[in-house]
Amino acid sequence: MKEQDWKTIADIPRTFALTQPNKTAFSFEGRHTSFLEFDRHTNQVANALIASGVKKNERICYLGKNSDHYFELFLGAAKMGAVTTPVGWRLAPPEIAYIVNDSAAPMFFVGPEFIGTAKQVLKDAPKVKTVIAMEGGAPEWKTFEQWRDAASDSPPNVQLTERDIAIQLYTSGTTGRPKGAMLTHANFIETNKIMKKADINWNRWEPDDISLVAMPVAHIGGSGWGLMGLRNGATGIVAREFDPGKVLDFIGNDRVSKIFLVPAAIQIVLRDPRARSTDYSRMKTIGYGASPIPLELLREAVEVFGCGFAQMYGMTETTGTIVALPPEDHDMKGGPRMRAAGKPLPGVEIKIIDEAGNTLKTGEVGEIATRSVWNMAGYWNLPEATAKTIDKDGWLRTGDAGYMDEDGYVYIHDRVKDMIITGGENVYPAEVESAIYGHPDVADVAVIGVPDEKWGEAVKAMVVLKPDAKPNPQSIIDWARSKLAGYKTPKSVDFIPALPRNASGKILRRELREPFWAGKERRVN
Repeated sequence: MKEQDWKTIADIPRTFALTQPNKTAFSFEGRHTSFLEFDRHTNQVANALIASGVKKNERICYLGKNSDHYFELFLGAAKMGAVTTPVGWRLAPPEIAYIVNDSAAPMFFVGPEFIGTAKQVLKDAPKVKTVIAMEGGAPEWKTFEQWRDAASDSPPNVQLTERDIAIQLYTSGTTGRPKGAMLTHANFIETNKIMKKADINWNRWEPDDISLVAMPVAHIGGSGWGLMGLRNGATGIVAREFDPGKVLDFIGNDRVSKIFLVPAAIQIVLRDPRARSTDYSRMKTIGYGASPIPLELLREAVEVFGCGFAQMYGMTETTGTIVALPPEDHDMKGGPRMRAAGKPLPGVEIKIIDEAGNTLKTGEVGEIATRSVWNMAGYWNLPEATAKTIDKDGWLRTGDAGYMDEDGYVYIHDRVKDMIITGGENVYPAEVESAIYGHPDVADVAVIGVPDEKWGEAVKAMVVLKPDAKPNPQSIIDWARSKLAGYKTPKSVDFIPALPRNASGKILRRELREPFWAGKERRVN
């Protein structure tokens, strides 16, 4: 089968097992899996899922850090029509339980670091029938390899279509509950064909390219990037988690040529003492996204890494990148286009709209809307939320405010929604506020993002105390930490007499944010 004949991501391992069987598909902590072995292993996973009673279109949940076995699970599930649902390992047990229950997953795959957490979650997850320990550590559960290797390595006999859902990635919700964004096989396969045909310099993959998967697989930047390398026949080195020292080791010792990082991770790598003594001669391109990069940080990164940089703008709901700023537009002198997110990818339509959905003129700020084969199928079991996000003509509202110039470059101005991006992680104020409200001293609370040199933005809580309560910031932070992932927990707390609200009672977060962002050219960092 040729790449142009691919219909689903299940076709990827089959193709490369024939064309380059002995080449390494994935490398993880000393374990090297060839494309032929990867194809066989994914067949085994598919058959093991069927034997475990998993039906086509059912979800399976994965709670763990990055692993080559995760990608075997992902592609194996794709071969028999199940939908992989990775869960952010930084989430608190109640948050994890919500996703496991919402997805109605009958199987739960658990990494070694989270066995205790999983047992806690399982008390509130009655739909889970089978648990697999990815690397052991729980005698009552089969290990992944035991479970996989008991199954046949023959291709499963399951009919798939490009419109079937391949992966369900949960994004934080403005109402405090995460939503499962459903990405189809076509979202990955059709876009791959478009990008191959366009032959864009920063997206060109050569036979000797080696990709580093360093971002968490519960994000499109992890699972999507891992699949990007796989569908281009490249070797993927999988980092268990982001660690600046290990990233430098991979680059220097394992001939890494392509990597995707969020700007906060780039900064952390640059601060490592070995950053300026590592050999970057093999590095071709560093893709970065999830938030803009400060010009001074970019200048330092270009000086140290000495390779091309491509800014990638997109979201989970658009299967990742839909707008890109190529290396040639990265002007170290700080030209106007360095403030741009870039130009739409081939086949991607972008327009700027007002609240009523009317298209605005060039240079006018409004909400960025997009239409393309990159757009998700919708949110799992949330038709109303889907309809609010994607209209009947297929235009998806991104929730970001921006404008386009006369050359078609997209500029991010602000966020229509109240989302905070801290270190590449999405945080919605409503979710954090909901956790803080239960504190015995809190009468009212609003959560905002404020500038942070390291993480781009930091979560700040603006609290109105109950009568006679005394200000105790640490008590409120500790309270939130017990209920939320660490990155969602406020880094600071300010106490104010009352929250500004409009006539309908909505908190005017812009008024709260303004003093912290005064003098900033953009209200994103």
